[in-house]
Amino acid sequence: MGLPSTSSTSIIKLLIITILSVFVSSTFGSNEKQLKGVVYDGRSLIINGKRELLFSGSIHYPRSTPDMWPDLINKAKHGGLNVIQTYVFWNVHEPIQGQYNFEGNYDLVKFIKLIGDSGMYVTLRVGPFIQAEWNHGGLPYWLREVPNIIYRSDNPPFKYHMKKYVKMIIDKMKNENLFASDGGPIILAQIENEYNHIQLAYRELGTKYVQWAANMAVGLKTGVPWVMCKQKDAPDPVINTCNGRQCGDTFTGPNKPYKPSIWTENWTAQYRVFGDPPSQRAAEDIAFSVARFFSKNGTLANYYMYHGGTNIGRTSAVFTTTRYYDEAPLDEYGLQRDPKWSHLKDLHKALNLCKKALLWGSTGVQRLGKDTEVRYYEKPGSNLCAAFLTNNHSKMAQTVGFRGQEYYLPPRSISILPDCKTVVFNTQTIVSQHNARNYVPTKDSSNLEWKMSPESIPTAQQLPADNRIPQELYGLLKDTTDYGWFVTTIELGVRDLPMRPNILPVLRVSSLGHALAAFINGEYVGCAHGSHDEKSFVFQKAVNLKPGKNHIQLLGMTVGLPDSGAYMEHRFAGPRAIVILGLNTGTIDLTSNGWGHQVGLTGEKNQVFTEEGSKKVSWDKVKDGPQVGLTWFKTEFETPPGNDPVVIRMNGMGKGMVWVNEKSIGRYWMSYLSPLGRPSQSEYHIPRSFLKEKDNLLIVLEEERGDPKDIEILTVNRDTICSYITEYYPPHVKSWAREESKIRPIVEMVEPAAHLKCPNHKKIVAVEFASFGDPIGTCGNFFLGKCDSPLSKQIVEQHCLGKTDCSVPMKREIFDKNKDGCPNIQKILAIQVKCSM
Repeated sequence: MGLPSTSSTSIIKLLIITILSVFVSSTFGSNEKQLKGVVYDGRSLIINGKRELLFSGSIHYPRSTPDMWPDLINKAKHGGLNVIQTYVFWNVHEPIQGQYNFEGNYDLVKFIKLIGDSGMYVTLRVGPFIQAEWNHGGLPYWLREVPNIIYRSDNPPFKYHMKKYVKMIIDKMKNENLFASDGGPIILAQIENEYNHIQLAYRELGTKYVQWAANMAVGLKTGVPWVMCKQKDAPDPVINTCNGRQCGDTFTGPNKPYKPSIWTENWTAQYRVFGDPPSQRAAEDIAFSVARFFSKNGTLANYYMYHGGTNIGRTSAVFTTTRYYDEAPLDEYGLQRDPKWSHLKDLHKALNLCKKALLWGSTGVQRLGKDTEVRYYEKPGSNLCAAFLTNNHSKMAQTVGFRGQEYYLPPRSISILPDCKTVVFNTQTIVSQHNARNYVPTKDSSNLEWKMSPESIPTAQQLPADNRIPQELYGLLKDTTDYGWFVTTIELGVRDLPMRPNILPVLRVSSLGHALAAFINGEYVGCAHGSHDEKSFVFQKAVNLKPGKNHIQLLGMTVGLPDSGAYMEHRFAGPRAIVILGLNTGTIDLTSNGWGHQVGLTGEKNQVFTEEGSKKVSWDKVKDGPQVGLTWFKTEFETPPGNDPVVIRMNGMGKGMVWVNEKSIGRYWMSYLSPLGRPSQSEYHIPRSFLKEKDNLLIVLEEERGDPKDIEILTVNRDTICSYITEYYPPHVKSWAREESKIRPIVEMVEPAAHLKCPNHKKIVAVEFASFGDPIGTCGNFFLGKCDSPLSKQIVEQHCLGKTDCSVPMKREIFDKNKDGCPNIQKILAIQVKCSM
């Protein structure tokens, strides 16, 4: 019998898919309790026999501390999520080949079990290359030194170590029964990460590697599906998924019709590198993108990040700030960033009201106008119907007709109608609360008593030449420290030096990155650095040289290892050419002069950031003014009372690292200003689990010139909460529920209102701003407009003072008492209150 034609084959495939879908739907629908594990079809994942809409958020366990995990998970769940996504970080789990670490904030099993205990699912992104703005993309440094290795290609050494590691992680999860097939919370696993970006660089070796990685992962038999993000040619049965900001419009879809649409990274802002201005992404834009994705057959959307956290110690990638994705729904400290957190919570509620229609209905699309459309899901013969009314125009509002009713759509917005009649949510109109972050001085604050101890600058006698040219910096340091010394000498006669006092020789160092501090005869000369986009730089500085022997001492510095791109194992850093210009005898090239090397600083070797190590050096009182480059500073402070997060603000400092009670809280860099003329990051998180009740040892290593007298210890809160609504805003989505397959109101009056709720059971103690009229501004920065009800503050105080939460109706008759001074404008209600215990 001959092979069927192409068209016949397609028809057969469609019939098979249809039959499987019907089988899955009917079988799983009647045997949910008996089934374990995860399967999928073209509509959704089917978890333990049940279809789900999945709202996911990325929270990375090493970027917070175990004492923070329960609160982060709880806030994610209350934000409407039912999945937590995390990478697995190879370089922290196997920092030395064959030596494993799953302790403390690297306790992956504990983290996953906490998520499972909360009733949530897990997506485990094993990688093992993860990027994630994490040091070396998660690959351990020792891997770089494996002979003949080429990362992420059809390369036997890399595949050997990758498979060994991935199998170790999967076996660990199996032994703890953490996959859904064993009753655990893990429903998806990811192999590789955004490989399409670099696949062409490896040509045939790339294509073979993708096939091998997929087959290797599937062969581990986890009982849950595997995904590959941004991988158009993901081999069956691996699911290709989308990353980006607008996957509802940019994702071309699964590469097979029997795979579901999954969004693994919806970027809630943008990670920042030193030198960047603040990163923003509006809550309205995120909500639009998610509603759009689910309106177009999406089944899982993940926020990257939902909580970014802190790159503790030396874990951040090249030039990446210590603070990570602070603009996420949960900020760096785990506090709810409203309205991002609250608006998305409302979105999840609205989508859940549509759940049955989305999972079981048939879809249709109807054009309503040039920029407007409706996408709907309904099941004939039932009450199941959900609609998404979309206005794609970015500036102009539209009024559209749908099934006999008219609907007002703000610019670039989607209204969600879970019964195809009732608007319960609009992506552009935020009816949830806003808040503002406050940094509060503590008792210690800037009254810290500092002592100092200069780092010793090695001489050529201490570091005799061991190599003709300076060694490559990555290979020298092996990711054990940020610092490496390069020392040489030059003998000069009187006639070699310029005779005129206004002319000095110039030291020029061409470096491949990342930063450098220069010393001549132990005296600090200056520093220079590259950037995230251009690591290379040239240091040039006039220097004082003397007749006789001169010591040239260069401190090469890394700021994290690279985390992306092809051939990462071939990246290099450090000084590559060193010359002295302006001598009477001409330019002298010192590149091949013979160089001595030292890995790390003497202070690091002595561990002066520990109690015992700090006793190995002498400490003097800090003098007035900026201190000489490369100096250690020491003080003690008391733990601020309460539970609010603690930070250190590094005023007056340049670049360096901070330790609290012997634990590094990361790199700071105040001297690298953004285009706005301010540091990219000024406050640095001190996790409360790092603190003692009192006498906390604080050690700062300053690489440049710095004066610690203005450093502050602060606490952080979001006790300033606000509301900003207009008369055309829909009522809050919590006004409705689905009862007996119908959407019904569950409150007496379904109407717009300002809703406020204090965090952590605090109460509203003051109304700081209230205006019913045309106020302007944002939370923490409101101003009166030209129209305002004089009763605004009084009415808000009546509704809210002394309460944990309150609602203020958006009614003209309440605020104007029939004396409306501006009846012809659309009214705005803006409220700002202060919460306290």
